[in-house]
Amino acid sequence: MAEREVDGEFIRIVDHDVSFGVSIDEGDDDGWPAIRAKILESQILVIATPIWMGQPSSVCKMVLERLDAELAETDGQGRPRVYGKVAAVAVVGNEDGAHHVTAEVFQALNDVGFTIAAAASTYWVGEAMKKVDYNKTDPKTDTTGAATAVLAANTVHLARLLNDRQYPAPS
Repeated sequence: MAEREVDGEFIRIVDHDVSFGVSIDEGDDDGWPAIRAKILESQILVIATPIWMGQPSSVCKMVLERLDAELAETDGQGRPRVYGKVAAVAVVGNEDGAHHVTAEVFQALNDVGFTIAAAASTYWVGEAMKKVDYNKTDPKTDTTGAATAVLAANTVHLARLLNDRQYPAPS
């Protein structure tokens, strides 16, 4: 996305003290409100998750649960506050299930109001039960790189369109 003049920030949820729950703020020591503020200021959210036992990671599921609070948060026109924001998903692992994980994450993001661009997912699934990570593969697989490039192009394009022309207010 940087090649498309998009600035971004990489946030590892595990580096923050994010509480479990389904509200926008779970109390004094909750790190989620600061992360949520960054999400609300952005136009694009990319969720990256490993596959664990064919599922998104527990940390990914916690993020989705925290985003569930957005169902009750609306803008001045009655739309969820994340309407007009575009989401994408990246999945890595050494087992099958990338399509399942992508579908699960996309559905949750769409439920709370994010828009999903065409081909807005990428994944790399190494050989089952092995320990080779994508960042250590050489050479890199052309298909994963191509999918990632399409994800970036389509996600940025859609975010710019929605930035220029937002969804209408509900009737």
